[in-house]
Amino acid sequence: MGLRGIAEGTVLLLGGRSEIGLEVARRLAPGQVVILAARRSGDLSEQVAALTEGGAAAVHCVEFDADDTAAHPAFLEKIASEYGQIGVAVLAFGVLGDQARAEQDPAHAIAVVQTDYVAQVSVLTTLANLLRAQGEGQLVVFSSVAGVRVRRANYVYGSAKAGLDGFASGLADALYGTGVHLLLVRTGFVIGRMTEGMDPAPFSSTPDQVAAAVVKGLHKRAGVVWTPRILRPVFFGMRLLPQAIWRRMPR
Repeated sequence: MGLRGIAEGTVLLLGGRSEIGLEVARRLAPGQVVILAARRSGDLSEQVAALTEGGAAAVHCVEFDADDTAAHPAFLEKIASEYGQIGVAVLAFGVLGDQARAEQDPAHAIAVVQTDYVAQVSVLTTLANLLRAQGEGQLVVFSSVAGVRVRRANYVYGSAKAGLDGFASGLADALYGTGVHLLLVRTGFVIGRMTEGMDPAPFSSTPDQVAAAVVKGLHKRAGVVWTPRILRPVFFGMRLLPQAIWRRMPR
């Protein structure tokens, strides 16, 4: 494999029920072994069927609790040992949380940050070490425009994404020249199960659109992908808004 293209090996989806993650996995599935990691892993028959229909050579379901960070090293080493080299690992787990509740309940605020930042740091650090040892591999990390400039309306979730964005950016630099590539995906509002019942924000996208951009970015070995692309100049301008206006911005 050259400097561009998809790394050889299994496709590991951490967050096996994620709509975006499954769309990415479906695009990468033809001829590949796909591993779906999630809680209640015995209840993923629908997801397995979709990937099998998409041409996956095999689909395996494994039990994974993102918040159990102490178990991450042994879990990921077992994946590599049992299923072979990891080609692409997609970190698609996360929670939106309840902003109003998080402002009153510290435990809920911590739970959001635990899943959306701390657990991601744990998985990424472990995977980076595994892929370095392999000499190649690709990581997909989902940030958000919510973390580019944190808004009052969802600052708990946004702060976790801001931390993740910074960590992933630094890790990508640390991996430069190792054969391991990290793709950081900055999404806007994604219309799907996770945002059901919420009014779509301007420049919204679908899981299918995000997945198409992710796979294109993997092929190009891009460092950062914005979905949709118009969000990049929009948020460049948003950073310049006075704080008095910014604090009134909606989610």
